Amino acid sequence: MTPSTCPCTAVHTLRRVVLTGGPGAGKTATLGIVRRYLCAHVAVLPESASILFSGGFPRRADDGTLRAAQRAIYRVQSELEGLPEFNDNLAVALCDRGTVDGLAYWPGEPDAFWSELGTSHARELARYDTVIHLRTPRAAWYQMTGVRTEAAEEALRLDACIERAWASHPNRHIIDAERDFLSKVQHVLDLLRKEVPWCCQVGGMRAP
Repeated sequence: MTPSTCPCTAVHTLRRVVLTGGPGAGKTATLGIVRRYLCAHVAVLPESASILFSGGFPRRADDGTLRAAQRAIYRVQSELEGLPEFNDNLAVALCDRGTVDGLAYWPGEPDAFWSELGTSHARELARYDTVIHLRTPRAAWYQMTGVRTEAAEEALRLDACIERAWASHPNRHIIDAERDFLSKVQHVLDLLRKEVPWCCQVGGMRAP
């Protein structure tokens, strides 16, 4: 199903919304459903890490490779967010993770992460208007995949690190893992409806 059309031709001020959370939190499945209910003025940006790792970027555990991966992910994410197709009169760019997520995967001091990237924590937080954090489920619910290689305990640790990385964002929403999955999707949609302009709420974003 393609995004709903919207008759509005007004110029919108772009808002960036991040959907984040630890491995296995349900981001991919949630976005797959949410896409069906989005107005044409809302675009979903793909996850930079999946683009890199599915394309063959090395996934070794040594610090040098981990740092290289996070630098590459940051740059791909930054370039994606700047593409015209994700900025041409859109109301919302829905990002599958944001640049701040890399801090949770960085094998070293946070200051070194920002220094190597030539930016700051405050500057990256300010890129985004809203952050929606889906919590990673407890071990009994967790499943590994070809791209998601972390064990359950590591996934929960990363989820906590991601939560801390975004903790100082002024507009962050946390959706607990214990919620029914469709309730999680509904919660995300409800939050997104608050981000889009009035015309898009009327003309496009429908309830599931």
